[in-house]
Amino acid sequence: MSHLFHSESGKLKSLFIKKVSAAFIDDAHIEKHWANLNYLDKPIIHNALAEYESFEKILQEQGAQILYFPEDSSVNMDSIYCRDASIATSKGMIICRMGKEGRKEEPAAQQKAFEANGIPVLGVIVAPGTIEGGDVAWLDANTLAVGHTYRTNEEGIRQVTVLLQPLGVNVITVPMPHYRGPSDVFHLMSVLSPVADNIAVVYSPLIPIVFRNELLARGFELVEVPEEEFDSMGCNVLALAPRTCLMVKGNPITKSRLEAAGCKVIEYEGADISVKGGGGPTCLTRPISRG
Repeated sequence: MSHLFHSESGKLKSLFIKKVSAAFIDDAHIEKHWANLNYLDKPIIHNALAEYESFEKILQEQGAQILYFPEDSSVNMDSIYCRDASIATSKGMIICRMGKEGRKEEPAAQQKAFEANGIPVLGVIVAPGTIEGGDVAWLDANTLAVGHTYRTNEEGIRQVTVLLQPLGVNVITVPMPHYRGPSDVFHLMSVLSPVADNIAVVYSPLIPIVFRNELLARGFELVEVPEEEFDSMGCNVLALAPRTCLMVKGNPITKSRLEAAGCKVIEYEGADISVKGGGGPTCLTRPISRG
């Protein structure tokens, strides 16, 4: 993996996903877990299966190698949001330690899958550290931004910093606001999605001023998500390649702003696989390598 570089927006070469059939499994599994996991509403299994099929097809059309996390009885339906349990680097995966109690078994399940596929593991975050992949975003090959949130604590950030130091990576800590409190799924990537080396989709009302100024100082053009498209995940945008973006349908203002910034936008229906669980296309994918 050494020829690859750390990026959120380079062309996707390989990624893991976890199908609805392996994560939501069936209606009984959804019934058991959705309320405890703070979903907005109960996903309808046949709708979720259809939405996911279309989502997966878009990824297949990009030509990336798609690997699949298998069904695993140690984890629940939240494991569909597979970005959160690990962090990709050019030297292997960092296995996270989840801040959300209901997801604590996911990192170990992912580590098994990585090892089974011959993907190196750079390190493992251990207690009392917590860090989730949704709080982590590469700004460039040498800079990782990490949100200090209710899911990612100082010790988790310290451990990641130590792991990345030999790779010449600088870690920027972004102290995030309380917003809706500890039970909400509020990550750094809830308000930031880099979609090219110099373009990022942002929801500025919830970005610390110091960090927003840092993005501007680095030359990022900021595509602003309007307030009415924040809850519908207008800010959760996956770069399939530089300036080629995947987002949930229902965010027309953000879409038109992305297009005005020179981006191609592909949309998918995500009412059941994304909106209800608070996980957009970045959450549904665990990119391994970009080039």
